[in-house]
Amino acid sequence: MRNARQTAARGGRRPTARRAGPSPATAAARRLALVADRAARALGTLTVKRTLDLVLGSALLLLAAPALTLGALALALRAPAGRRGGRSGVLRREVRVGLGGRPFELRSLRTRRFRLDLLSRLPHVVQGELSLVGPAPLTPEESAALGAAAGRWRERLRPGLTGLAQVRARSGMPWDEPALLDAHYAEHHGTGLDLAILAHSARIPLRAAVRGLRLPGKAHLSDTDHRLPGYSVAE
Repeated sequence: MRNARQTAARGGRRPTARRAGPSPATAAARRLALVADRAARALGTLTVKRTLDLVLGSALLLLAAPALTLGALALALRAPAGRRGGRSGVLRREVRVGLGGRPFELRSLRTRRFRLDLLSRLPHVVQGELSLVGPAPLTPEESAALGAAAGRWRERLRPGLTGLAQVRARSGMPWDEPALLDAHYAEHHGTGLDLAILAHSARIPLRAAVRGLRLPGKAHLSDTDHRLPGYSVAE
């Protein structure tokens, strides 16, 4: 009797239906939506500042490439015989702290002539390790010596090729201390301020180049240039 009931129960069970998987069209649509979502997130993280770094940094790197090549060649020829053929005599390599407190190797030409050392850092701007404008890149020791507050806001900013502290360094004013200027930039940075700093940074080497083109031996005009012959202070 019991066996009969078990047989009837087994016979009365309905076979479970297998769940059908998504169709190829549905799977492709899901993959496309996932790719579009990732692309949207990537574009969302591409800020105006980073876009300016990519576009303007790439353009400046292309324009500066011939001068950088000549500078590197001149340094390589002037290097000692034992260093020729290598890059130790051409590039200076230093560890700096970047965005998020991550260290990176900063490479620059071993020269200050025509600011080629600064322009040689443009690849770091395109790669995202530097920004065109920002606080000066610090060494790990300098970064460790900062206070907690300064360390936090510095980690949220990329170090810059130039910055507010660099263009105001020669003013001599007490409120133009580099640390105060970097903190001011961190609080008020924006596209307008970045463009103003870049314009001022471009004027500095141009001014120096114009001064270097002045004819030798030609003195600046002064009050003595306009005095009549025979003029005496005692008169």
